[in-house]
Amino acid sequence: MDGDFDLLPEALSGYACAHTTPADPFLQALERDTYVNVLCPRMISGSYQGKLLEMLCRMIRPLRVLEVGTYTGYSALCMAKALPEGGRITTIEHNLELEERLVRTFARAQATPKIELLMGEAARILPDLPGETFDFVFLDADKVNYERYYPLLKGLLKPGGWLLVDNVLWNGKVYDASCHDKDTLSVRALNRSIHEDPEVENLLLPVRDGLMLVRKKN
Repeated sequence: MDGDFDLLPEALSGYACAHTTPADPFLQALERDTYVNVLCPRMISGSYQGKLLEMLCRMIRPLRVLEVGTYTGYSALCMAKALPEGGRITTIEHNLELEERLVRTFARAQATPKIELLMGEAARILPDLPGETFDFVFLDADKVNYERYYPLLKGLLKPGGWLLVDNVLWNGKVYDASCHDKDTLSVRALNRSIHEDPEVENLLLPVRDGLMLVRKKN
């Protein structure tokens, strides 16, 4: 989330965005509508990160994708358009006020057959997923629970599966020793847990607000 935040110099970010394939018209309209009509629009993934998600799904070709943190559906749609035939996304959103908007958005994008929307708290939903495992997981939800989500999500990943975590630099607070708020502490703990976990290998990418790419070992 916090899609507008970027640790890179503005000129560099602008150049990178200008030389990246733009979002399709539907996604552009969805981003504009989010900024006009939804609270906290900075939480949208946006075109640059959305294109990265799309590219990763085209490379990995996951049949089963799990997303924690749907917001207005932008990232789910980016991934859905890149899924191979038979691919499907399960996405979880805790804000019940967004449910009607999400159902309408997915239907208008003709993505409903590819996207299963679950409304509620991820910490309660994840343990009850019916014996499923996933090829790719995208975590972009409430930061205070990041450390709590990690073992749950790792357990749902297939061997060789991939996890991408957003906001792992958390506005630069994770490496600022003076920051001790709950969100920052949770993100720091997640980064440490991933990096010290012998069952995975990881790469922290300084893209936008920081992305942690994790591969579960076979």
